[in-house]
Amino acid sequence: MCSVSQIDSATARRTGFSLGSNSGDRLALLERACDGLAQLFGHLRLSQVYETEPVECPPGSPFFLNACVEVTTKIPPEEILRSCQEIERELGRERTGVCGEVRTCDIDLLYSGELQMQTPQLTLPHPRAALRRFVLQPLCDIDPSLVLPGETATVQQLLARLPESPAVTLFNL
Repeated sequence: MCSVSQIDSATARRTGFSLGSNSGDRLALLERACDGLAQLFGHLRLSQVYETEPVECPPGSPFFLNACVEVTTKIPPEEILRSCQEIERELGRERTGVCGEVRTCDIDLLYSGELQMQTPQLTLPHPRAALRRFVLQPLCDIDPSLVLPGETATVQQLLARLPESPAVTLFNL
């Protein structure tokens, strides 16, 4: 896989994020996450907001609000990851090590151009993005013809292959 030192920093890449919150004022937290991303990258392409059943979370976990954001940037992915984790901390995210823990805000880096990389801190594209309705549905809002690195199908085609459950429902703002 690619290492960060091999990335051509002169080339701007379409870079996508999945946002999620299932604690506190979920919508306000997603808006604040978008504000933080806009401070880093400028213009954001935003999906609609969806309410989703928890996936791979402890029983009784609250439902999530999820959205996706896309930017164009030359910033290296590991630097992007550090910035996202800082935004999460500013929004009250505490990592306890419990898989699927309740969280104020989760910002997952999904893809960065055509990069395919694996480091101890980051795997691109996100290893489960193509399997998650709560990621693919909002990505379709941004660009249904997007093909994630390593895939041959568009995000719209990948979404059509997934079962209807767990539910992903448009959230009325």
